[in-house]
Amino acid sequence: MTQLIIGLAGSLRQGSYNRRLLDASVPLLAPAFGLEIHGLDGIPLYDGDVEARNGLPAAVTALKERIAPAAALLIASPAYNNGIPGPLKNAIDWLSRPVSDIPRIFGGRIVGVIGASPGRFGTLSAQQAWLPIFRTLGVVPYFGRSLTVATANTVFGVDGSIVDGGTRERLQAYLEGFAAFVKGRPLPADRHALRAEPRDGRPTA
Repeated sequence: MTQLIIGLAGSLRQGSYNRRLLDASVPLLAPAFGLEIHGLDGIPLYDGDVEARNGLPAAVTALKERIAPAAALLIASPAYNNGIPGPLKNAIDWLSRPVSDIPRIFGGRIVGVIGASPGRFGTLSAQQAWLPIFRTLGVVPYFGRSLTVATANTVFGVDGSIVDGGTRERLQAYLEGFAAFVKGRPLPADRHALRAEPRDGRPTA
């Protein structure tokens, strides 16, 4: 059985560079792992009154139940104004509710962050800005390598594939290190080896 890694695309935009980066990761990941990509579709702005009245939105509950048994979480995060993108932070806020469920969803979970941007400095600022949040949630960040793709408008072809050989090699190296890191840490008893679900019908944002 393959171990499941959940890929979370942090942009709402159709065909975003960060969605493409995750798509390009699928064939490059070691065969022992399956990457199941999710977007932010259907996740509303966090509102404590809504949560108190209606509970968690269906999209949030569904995503939590895919993350819970996974071996790791791979986030493709844009950088908006040199910081964390609002829609992605909002999704993480929802996923952390209720507080009593944080250990199940985030506690001790391996998390990697990659990102692509049309700017010259990539998404380094956003990746750094995630660290205090990861510390609060109790995740295990992967620091073995970093991957921030700058001038992403020159990296991807019209079909979404990576046309820049150097970027493809860096992505391959990152994924190899990330997979080795995940494989080297024992999977908690409540997280089972799962096959990634078919990607037909997955969110497209």
